[in-house]
Amino acid sequence: MAENSIVLVTGGNTGIGYETVKALYASSDAHVVLMGSRSLDKAHTAIKTLQSEVTDSNSELVPIQIDIEDDASIERLNKFIGSTYGRLDALVNNAGGSHDAAMRGNPKAAGIREAFDHTYSLNVTSTQVLTHTLIPLILKSSHPRILFVTSGMSSLDACSGGSSISPTHKKGLASVPAGWPKPPVLSQIAYRSSKTGLNMVMLEWQRFLKEDGVKVFCISPGFLATNLGGMGPEKLREMGAGDPSLGGALIKDVVEGKRDTDAGKVVNAAGVQAW
Repeated sequence: MAENSIVLVTGGNTGIGYETVKALYASSDAHVVLMGSRSLDKAHTAIKTLQSEVTDSNSELVPIQIDIEDDASIERLNKFIGSTYGRLDALVNNAGGSHDAAMRGNPKAAGIREAFDHTYSLNVTSTQVLTHTLIPLILKSSHPRILFVTSGMSSLDACSGGSSISPTHKKGLASVPAGWPKPPVLSQIAYRSSKTGLNMVMLEWQRFLKEDGVKVFCISPGFLATNLGGMGPEKLREMGAGDPSLGGALIKDVVEGKRDTDAGKVVNAAGVQAW
C-alpha cells in the first residue's frame, strides 16, 4: 500500500481483537491501527503490552474509546477519525459477546429476554449502527474494506448437521432427551442466532456497497481460546480451542487484501464457510 492504511478494530484490547491489532502492527505493511476499547485505560495498557511483544514496527497504534452500544461514543469516534485522518480504510467489527449465561441462570422469560436482547444489541444492532455511521469515511478510502467477525456457530449448514460440520460442533449438537423441562445445555442459542443475523447484515452491506468498490466480508476465526461467554481461555483450551493469534492472522490477511476474491462470503482459515 502506498500510504499507511487507517484500520479500526473494535474490541481491540483483548482476545481476537488484540491479536488482530498485534498482527497488523507486526506486519511489513504500514498501518495506523486504531485500537478500540470501551475503556481508554485498558487500551493504553494493552498497547504497552503489545509494544513489549512487538518491538519493531512500520505502523502506529492509537488508543480509541468506543462503546458500540453508546451512540454518543460512536459519534465522538466518527468525528475523531474524520477530523484526524479524513477517511477509514478498514473497519474490523470485532466487538461482540455472548450472554447466554443469563438465560441458563434464569430459564424463564426474564432470563431469555436478557440473554437475547443484550446479545442482539451488541452483536447485531450496535454493529450495524457503528458501520452505518462510518460509511461516509469508508467511502473516502481508495481500498475500502469492512469486516464482521462472525462464528463457525453461525453456519446453518454446520448446525443442521450438514457436510461442513466440525467435530467440535458435532459434540455440541447432540440430541436432548425427551421431556420437560430440558436439562441445561451449553447451546449458545442467542449467540449463534445473533451471528447468523450478522452474516445477513454483511450480505446487505455487500449489496449496498458493491458499486462503490467496498469489499465486505464476514470472518469466521475458528474455535479459539478467548474469554467469550465467561468460560475462560484455559477451559476452552481443554476443549480443543486454538490460540487467538490464529484469528488475528486471518483478519490481518483480509485487511491487507489477501482474500479479496472471497468478498461477500464468510471467510475462514480453510477457505469459505458454508452458509
